[in-house]
Amino acid sequence: MSSTIWSVDDHLEDILGAIRPLDPIELQLPDAQGCVLVEDVTVPVALPPFDNSSMDGYAVRTADVAGASEEFPAVLTVIGDVAAGGGPLPTVGPGEAARIMTGAPLPPGAETVVPVEWTDGGSGGGAATAMRPAGEAPEGGSGEVRVHRPAEAGAHVRSRGSDVQAGDLALEAGTVLGPPQIGLLAAIGRGTVRVRPRPRVVVLSTGSELVQPGEKLGEGQIYDSNSFALCAAARDAGALSYRVGAVTDDAETLRATIEDQLIRADLLVTTGGVSVGAYDVVKEALSSVGDEDVPGSGVDFRKLAMQPGKPQGFGSIGPEHTPLLALPGNPVSSYVSFELFVRPAIRALMGLKDVQRPKVRAVLKADKALTSPDRKRQFLRGRYDAESGTVSPVGGSGSHLIAALAHADCLIVVPEADTSVEPGADVEVVLIG
Repeated sequence: MSSTIWSVDDHLEDILGAIRPLDPIELQLPDAQGCVLVEDVTVPVALPPFDNSSMDGYAVRTADVAGASEEFPAVLTVIGDVAAGGGPLPTVGPGEAARIMTGAPLPPGAETVVPVEWTDGGSGGGAATAMRPAGEAPEGGSGEVRVHRPAEAGAHVRSRGSDVQAGDLALEAGTVLGPPQIGLLAAIGRGTVRVRPRPRVVVLSTGSELVQPGEKLGEGQIYDSNSFALCAAARDAGALSYRVGAVTDDAETLRATIEDQLIRADLLVTTGGVSVGAYDVVKEALSSVGDEDVPGSGVDFRKLAMQPGKPQGFGSIGPEHTPLLALPGNPVSSYVSFELFVRPAIRALMGLKDVQRPKVRAVLKADKALTSPDRKRQFLRGRYDAESGTVSPVGGSGSHLIAALAHADCLIVVPEADTSVEPGADVEVVLIG
């Protein structure tokens, strides 16, 4: 372990300086969700590709319904039906209407759509175009509709290209593909897209005292919560995560387990075993790993000027020099370390520019002053109220207080130079919720 005390910023800079974005691949749309575009996508065809109705109703000429009312409806001849995806379109002439369904193309000659609610639903008698009082019988025949309200040109019509025009930029490089973006790509006819894949993150915890949830606890044992929390955090950051069951305090077993996981890992995360105890097997297993001919290969174990999370490890292992971050074992230390270092590494692998959690300034709302060790950056759990611009501490500063962490949505940052922060002070807040 290095004797140098690293700052939080220097440790993060060292990590991000060693991370390279994953190589782009072409994926089918269902497989591209959560991935990051590596190229601009332009629109090949206008959306919508044709004028179409936004309502069920009747396609008509505006002149034929001008002045229509409940007392004097416009009576039009229904010349046919227009359905979405249907066949040849009828041409709407003077005094005529075509029954039209939502999404169906506006037929030639029609200028507007009157909703079916503005009509009698097409239950009239003979053909006629004149206005006549409601209830007065038409002059024989069938296939008529009475329209009770006028409609302006283009009413209830989705114009061609009103969403996007051919040649427009649909999505720019760097966009994370969520459901709306996948839908847009499908709408413009893209079946595949070129992206950086979601990083594969393998999480394993260490400690002979760890038991899997659902099993019975023995004397001196605790449940393994870290690997579950960190796997969930990795998925939340955009990765594909794989959890490995807790590894006992045996260096050879841990080394073999890590080597087995390299085949499916773009990033390895361990938790526990990085301090100065007699059973800190991560240090023992990995401190001598690496290729002497490759600068930076191997894992460096460090002390950071932060609380919680002082002991940290970072480096690369295996033939592909897979990055590995070794985090402390206390639950809060582990999770805070993930937010500060692992999440940015995952986002960097994805090729994103903005890799860190958003930060805001807030007024400290507390019953008493917060204390912090000298020359250490402290991260306290808190609840942020955006409406009032305040933040309140949640729980104490202990690195084992996982219940408090579960109720926090931010981290309150106390700088290295401050040993106390008074209520009402302006503080930096890292939003994690």
